[in-house]
Amino acid sequence: MMRIIGTGIDMVDVRRIEKTLDRFGERFVQRCFTVTERNLSDGRVRRANSYAKRYAAKEAGAKALGTGLDRGVAWRDIGVVNLPGGRPTLQLTGGAERLLAQLVPAGYLPKIDLTLTDEYPYAQALVIISAVPDISVQDGSST
Repeated sequence: MMRIIGTGIDMVDVRRIEKTLDRFGERFVQRCFTVTERNLSDGRVRRANSYAKRYAAKEAGAKALGTGLDRGVAWRDIGVVNLPGGRPTLQLTGGAERLLAQLVPAGYLPKIDLTLTDEYPYAQALVIISAVPDISVQDGSST
């Protein structure tokens, strides 16, 4: 049976990200975003929209973890990546990854669902973190 670990939602004003990019440029981008996120967003025509969606996803992910961006969870510990089919998800590292490991019960694996949307001037993200049974543990096989 699947278990919901946490949910998070966040909305960002794209104009705020535009102003932050204008004012702080690379300092802001390097502080908050992973290399993968920067490479993807910097190649977009609507660069600020791309960064705003990712910023909202980080905030929503931190909320789903139950911490916000503190208690050992840094901006770059939560990154937006795309699955092979193109669907976005979150990749957790560092403090976020450690926290997630504490939240997922034994015999379960974490699953992160992410939805991103934007309609100027807003960008929004919804994150659902769930725990799904680890089938390899249940049937006695190992991977």
